[in-house]
Amino acid sequence: MDENTTASNANPDLSVQLGPLRLKNPVMAASGTFGYGAEYSDFFDLRELGAIVVKGLSLQPRPGNPPPRLAETPAGLINAIGLENVGVESFIREKLPFLAQLQVPVIANIFGNTVDEYAELASRLDGIPGLAAIEINISCPNVKEGGMVFGTDPSMAAGVVQAVRRTASMPIITKLTPNVTRIAQIARAVVDAGSDMISCINTIAAMAVDIFSRRPKLANIVGGLSGPAIKPIALRCTYEVVQAVHCPVIGIGGITNATDALEFLLIGARAVQIGTANFVRPSVTREVIDGMRRFLGVQGIHSVEEFIGTLDTRCLFPFAEEACPIPEIADKRA
Repeated sequence: MDENTTASNANPDLSVQLGPLRLKNPVMAASGTFGYGAEYSDFFDLRELGAIVVKGLSLQPRPGNPPPRLAETPAGLINAIGLENVGVESFIREKLPFLAQLQVPVIANIFGNTVDEYAELASRLDGIPGLAAIEINISCPNVKEGGMVFGTDPSMAAGVVQAVRRTASMPIITKLTPNVTRIAQIARAVVDAGSDMISCINTIAAMAVDIFSRRPKLANIVGGLSGPAIKPIALRCTYEVVQAVHCPVIGIGGITNATDALEFLLIGARAVQIGTANFVRPSVTREVIDGMRRFLGVQGIHSVEEFIGTLDTRCLFPFAEEACPIPEIADKRA
């Protein structure tokens, strides 16, 4: 091995192309767990991040749900924050200037209770200096349809994306809910409707109770489960989406270290978002970036692009290939 090869392996290229966005590395801070960025600036240099997805934004400020709003569970956290946020105008005026100076792609996560609200939010954010993309949270109830969640129905999910696409020229990421039986179908619907990228997954509906007080641990009763407990589900969902669409996919769910992040890249995600782990170790995103760099270097991989999507799905035992229970995988081996 010559000196040039050694030097290259010691410092592998972590940059990735995420649709129209160029990221210095594939590690992003997830919405709802990183505030508006400034909250974490005392822990590490935010300019090291691949991108920052800010706390979900609504047209008007929201106080969120009453407490208690958090319940810790084995290997997870259930939250029912209720999408508390400062509102889109306060974000643009008070929060975005700090983020814009970081020279890191900033992505605005948006949510609404009607299609018109999503469209209005996208219109207000489109073209704002300092913003790189919009991430659509479709895990919200459509009040005009009896509270049915947008992301659980392909036509409703597509309708939201179409409305945002009509009012926004910037890149669109659609964040999918795992609370469905066929996530690939939802993924195809939103891509056909104009989404440039997909991020998955959002939290899993869950609850916790206390046997002594005989009451729910959350005032809202039900919340969203996140953390290491959901990683296997997130991996499965991400893999299914990667196989179903021809656009960049961002993996989310239970990532706490570089190994977790690399698993999502291995199955074809082009970037990852880290959420709940930020509450445990505020500098976890930087740790993941460093760990990813060390792994690739030791493996002699010059670029993270060489690693993405290299999962070998052949059965471990060749004689058992014909009995593989997943038809689409078996077909690819033929």
